[in-house]
Amino acid sequence: MEELENYQTYIDQAMDWAVGILPSLITAIITFFIGLWVIKFFNRMVRRFFAKKDYDETLESFLQSFISITLKALLFVLVITQLGVKTSSLVAIVGAAGLAVGLALQGSLANFAGGVLILIFKPFKVGDWISAQGVDGTVKEISIFNTKLSTFGNQIAIIPNGQLSNGNIVNYNMEDTRRDKIDVGIGYGSNIKEAKEILLQICADNPNINTEPAPEVYVGALADSSVNLTLRFWANNDVFWPAHFYVMEQTKLRFDAAGIEIPFPQRVMHKALED
Repeated sequence: MEELENYQTYIDQAMDWAVGILPSLITAIITFFIGLWVIKFFNRMVRRFFAKKDYDETLESFLQSFISITLKALLFVLVITQLGVKTSSLVAIVGAAGLAVGLALQGSLANFAGGVLILIFKPFKVGDWISAQGVDGTVKEISIFNTKLSTFGNQIAIIPNGQLSNGNIVNYNMEDTRRDKIDVGIGYGSNIKEAKEILLQICADNPNINTEPAPEVYVGALADSSVNLTLRFWANNDVFWPAHFYVMEQTKLRFDAAGIEIPFPQRVMHKALED
């Protein structure tokens, strides 16, 4: 009988606690969903604002990500406060756990710092074709913690900003023009002068290849089975690859027409003589 009375006491206490916290819980839930709606609406307004202004796309994506995360953090604090947690107590808890959180999130903090460095020094921007961390691709988005690249095969590569800011980056769009280098091997019996003239004529026939600086051809190496010619020319970034592929195809076609041999590895098999 005494145990039943104790159970009843516990139940009454639980009911009193539930009744006491229920209004705060309902308020917190309402605050949470309204807050999410407000954040979504505010983010939409921010995107519209940037769409009307001619700001750097890198800055836009970074600020949008930063604003969204900051607003969600403020919403979390507001909801916790509605549940009865005092602000002073929350500050004390955050301060006490700051070291542990800092150690646990040191990678994220490094990525955040890397994002800030990328935003300040601008080694690349949205739309640039870069090579970094073993990945080549077009910069699609720079967020607060990572950068997204769209690769040549249309895959999305996500690279942490901390690694990008501390690693080597090759930005192929930083300059307006690029220089191409193509090595072509010809046979030792072929006419070097004629081969060089053909290569220069190929460049002259393509309007995508710049005439200044002028294309140049020289003997790069005397290899075991070929004389290696090196062709160098300049082209604008937007037509670089069409120019490259044009030269590669025309070199084979015109060398064949002129009778200039392009050596390739061959293996000769000899049949052993029988006694």
